[in-house]
Amino acid sequence: MSFSPITGAAPTVIHTSADGLDHGAFKMPTFDGEISAYYAAPAGRKNAPVLLVVQEVFGLHEHIQDVCRRFAKEGYFAVAVELYERQGDASKYTDVPTLIQEIVSKVSDEQVLADLDASVAWAKQQGADTSRLGITGFCWGGRITWMYAEHNANCKAGVAWYGKLAVGHGPLQKRNPVDVANTLKAPVLGLYGGQDAGIPLDDVHRMQEALAKGNDMAKASEVIVYPESNHAFYADYRPSYNEADAKDAWSRALNWFKRYLV
Repeated sequence: MSFSPITGAAPTVIHTSADGLDHGAFKMPTFDGEISAYYAAPAGRKNAPVLLVVQEVFGLHEHIQDVCRRFAKEGYFAVAVELYERQGDASKYTDVPTLIQEIVSKVSDEQVLADLDASVAWAKQQGADTSRLGITGFCWGGRITWMYAEHNANCKAGVAWYGKLAVGHGPLQKRNPVDVANTLKAPVLGLYGGQDAGIPLDDVHRMQEALAKGNDMAKASEVIVYPESNHAFYADYRPSYNEADAKDAWSRALNWFKRYLV
């Protein structure tokens, strides 16, 4: 298993078996060539609903691949893409500020959304049911989840885990979730930690207010705050992991997707 050198792997790390799954790394065709990706799906099953799984700030490492397997065990065709690949190799970095400065800040939303659209097209070619399309993302990918739910009218639901709401990671990110709340095309479940220093509760409340005043998809969305949890409370490979809140949030995520995709 390969985790980010910034975090390593805590003793609480969970490994999900690939038994009963088709899975693996592959090169995914996109608008300007190919990029690295990973998928997991129920073995031999066609027409499974599709879930885009969007990476944390650390890139497409083992935790995100394991999350793909977790969703595949629940019946989904899960796909995750290395969304920084054109800008550099996130696995080579040993501190977050440098990673953000040299790679993350140079990744535009337009590039990311195009790669996610390409993921949907690839999943369809594999026999998955893209009419039942959802997206989930963690940390950096949590913000992207909100943005994609506004971007793609074919997306039916999103679950955003502790993604920034009012700011991005650089000048190429010109809008943020609070700016698109009124034009969401799919309902999003937001899962946030009350102790997250990087996402102030003021931002969470601002997003909740924007959703309440928004369109039908905004009003159907929901933001849950776990008062005792920090950022990355679902990341079982990190000290921030909160087992009780992680299990509750996972159950909520599965129920959300079951409501809209199954």
